[in-house]
Amino acid sequence: MVREILPALAHWHAAGAPFGLATVVAVSRSAPRGPGAAMAVGPEDEVVGSVSGGCVEGAVFELAQEVVASGEARLATFGYSDADAFAVGLTCGGEITLLVRPVTPESDPAFGAVAASVAGGEPVTVATVADGPAPRGATLVVWPDRAAGTLGTSGLDVAVTADARGELALGASALRHYGAHGERREDAVTVFLQSFAPPPRMLVFGAIDYAAAVARIGDFLGYRVTVCDARPVFATPKRFPAAVEVVVDWPHRYLAGTDTDDRTVICVLTHDPKFDVPLLQEALRRPAAYIGAMGSRKTHEERLEHLEEAGLTQAELSRLRSPLGLDLGARTPEEVAVSVAAEIVALRWGGSGAPLTTTAGAIHPPAA
Repeated sequence: MVREILPALAHWHAAGAPFGLATVVAVSRSAPRGPGAAMAVGPEDEVVGSVSGGCVEGAVFELAQEVVASGEARLATFGYSDADAFAVGLTCGGEITLLVRPVTPESDPAFGAVAASVAGGEPVTVATVADGPAPRGATLVVWPDRAAGTLGTSGLDVAVTADARGELALGASALRHYGAHGERREDAVTVFLQSFAPPPRMLVFGAIDYAAAVARIGDFLGYRVTVCDARPVFATPKRFPAAVEVVVDWPHRYLAGTDTDDRTVICVLTHDPKFDVPLLQEALRRPAAYIGAMGSRKTHEERLEHLEEAGLTQAELSRLRSPLGLDLGARTPEEVAVSVAAEIVALRWGGSGAPLTTTAGAIHPPAA
């Protein structure tokens, strides 16, 4: 990945040395490396990184030299050739599409800032034009609170900035398509959004059927899901295949010993005061984007009383979403999971949760 070779690239950039950067922007079938994999050719033909594990690196080396010499980015696709066994291709039978572009201090003045952000753990997305009438190889760097560069038009910059922050919230990378001025549902311009941020965490407490459904939809939304329960007979990887990890521990003890940040989602589904209260005491006093707890309105009122007795302030208690989820009339675990996911998305972007037919104005307003 570009992240792995950034120190070398940052050194070349700081020294004013141009280099050719090849990035995988799309794959199909059994391609050896996924989107974001990168290889660069720098001063004195030094090579860092890999895009295919060795299958097409020779051809990419030549392409990188050519784009540095010409100053023009190229889009190239490599796949297996049945007609000529000696043709450049992937023996695994897959196909990869690469964006190969020259990088210089003049063409990419924000490159050093990107490297510094990645090294410092600050989330950042680099949007690069891969194809279309916009200048191929043009870049727009997007942070949560600022942006640098341009893709050619202000409309395109605005649309891509919004999408880049969406991908950044999930730590994801993807190809997106736009009109020449950022129009949605058009495909004149292809832009590769590469995010440098770890996926946000979803911590699900309580090894029940509802937790399995929430874990599945959390994984679908791009979260790194952990399920925790104190009962080993229920907290098993087999019951929660969508979770990256399944932890057997008292929920409050596990939470006290793990890291959370402003993107972390915490779903308390234990539905038992002896677990809920100490867990929420810990959760409501630490960074998190969302803290929701399952239970009836009566359970919620009793839970609040216990938390107030434990010394939590009104400001801390106001962070609690309980009963969790939006009012969708959900009944099954899967429907409840959709309700919870809808509330998480609405809270992230400042959505009202109301039907769009009853609202006015922009469907995708700036994030709240």
